[in-house]
Amino acid sequence: QVQLVESGGGLVQTGGSLRLSCAASGFAFNMYTMNWLRQLPRKERELVASIRPNGVTNYADFVEGRFTISRDNAERTLDLQMNNPTPEDTANYYCNIEGTGHWGQGTPVTVSS
Repeated sequence: QVQLVESGGGLVQTGGSLRLSCAASGFAFNMYTMNWLRQLPRKERELVASIRPNGVTNYADFVEGRFTISRDNAERTLDLQMNNPTPEDTANYYCNIEGTGHWGQGTPVTVSS
């Protein structure tokens, strides 16, 4: 069955860096657009970034060049490199197969000031 397993979250200081990963299995990874979303406390999930099978990327305005989404179709992994995070980026981060209800369990990111 479809599995998405996120990892890499944790505590990071403002201005630091963190790399999130999502290991995918159970579907044709190289055929789907993949997303990173996040859910801030008491807020709805919001898109952070997406990447098409061919590597074309899209970012939310709030990313402002700080994060980079990437994928390795051979390894079936999706990454999010977070540089210069701020406390406003504190959230649970999820990977998702676009257009489906498949989500991972999330990985928490806490950014301290």
